[in-house]
Amino acid sequence: MALDVAVLPGFLAALGGGLLVGIERERSQSSSNTIAGVRTYTLAALTGAIGQLLEPIGFVLGGLMIGVLVLASYQTSRKEDPGLTGELALIAVFLLGALAMRAPQLAAALFVLVAALLASKQTLHRFTRQLLSDAELADLLLLAASVAIVLPLLPDRTVGPLGVLNPRKLWLLVVLVMSINAAGYIALRLFGGSRGILLAGLLGGFVSSTATIGGMGQRARALPQLRRSAVAAALLSNVATVIQLAIILGVLAPTLLLAFALPLAAAGLVASAIALTMAWHARHEADQAQPALSLSRPFDLVHALAFGAIVAVALLGAAALGNWIGESGVLAAAAASGLADVHAAAVTVGELAATGAIATREASIALALAFITNSLMKCVAALGGGGGRFARAILAGVTAIDLALVAAMSINS
Repeated sequence: MALDVAVLPGFLAALGGGLLVGIERERSQSSSNTIAGVRTYTLAALTGAIGQLLEPIGFVLGGLMIGVLVLASYQTSRKEDPGLTGELALIAVFLLGALAMRAPQLAAALFVLVAALLASKQTLHRFTRQLLSDAELADLLLLAASVAIVLPLLPDRTVGPLGVLNPRKLWLLVVLVMSINAAGYIALRLFGGSRGILLAGLLGGFVSSTATIGGMGQRARALPQLRRSAVAAALLSNVATVIQLAIILGVLAPTLLLAFALPLAAAGLVASAIALTMAWHARHEADQAQPALSLSRPFDLVHALAFGAIVAVALLGAAALGNWIGESGVLAAAAASGLADVHAAAVTVGELAATGAIATREASIALALAFITNSLMKCVAALGGGGGRFARAILAGVTAIDLALVAAMSINS
């Protein structure tokens, strides 16, 4: 039989993956009489690869041999270690060796994943047994059910009056609030009060600044000690909004981006300055609140649902406003759509500017109006998430950001 070089990547992936998992198993084995070490795992991966070439008989025989080895290994080690991790890893290595002959890159990635999972034994055990509380586990399961069960069952179409309420998108917004709040909770535990909540606010802003503000409001409600830090993180999410707008305009209408660059930069700089200043003044407050974090929860479902309801009412109001003013005016339409999503407004205005349907000056004004009206939605989210005191702080911050944008617009004119 002539050598087929096409099978070499598969054999290399099986060999490398078997060695990787075998080395991890060899180092982690405490018993010297185990039958599965680095050579065994490597040979199991190569057996799977060879069996795949000789299928179906070769694969079946190889599988039976691995089954015998697994049974013998368990019989040998069950008194000292009743777990089945090593035996299941041996089966996984055999199957991944077979997969490597069909999809070498996928098999190599899965080999690395298996090795990493095996090597993280102590970390995972410590996390599940010592760090993860019952309340956190319950919230984790609730979030998983919200994403994997509820979300797919909801209709992805508009319902109700004015045809603007999409149940799946509304629930997705609720899930985003819970997820961002949970991410902030994790960041707080990992990086401490000051840095963790700011990081969560900035990264959450790339998903949804409105949802991030709602989530930070919930965090401020749950931990009043973190209110100023939560405000800083919420305002920092506006920086992500500015970056996303710049990317959208850069792709759709570079000329419009040049015209609107100064207002965007002014808004981003003011948002960063206010957020970081507040974070600096609240740094000790945030660190002192760290012990109270153990008494809080990753998110509050009731508050997340209330946030979704408030957004639904705001969307209905925006649709009613759009019907009242009509779609004839680009500026009015951009202002109305900005209530729901400033990025959607930016896409629409950018496409109109790119095709020459509207002048660059008019497009810049439309973007500014969409940005400002979207700030109103953020204030609504702040009120629904964190209450009046949190909302007043957000209102002051976004007003300063909007004023910076308007001032830069006047300089451009």
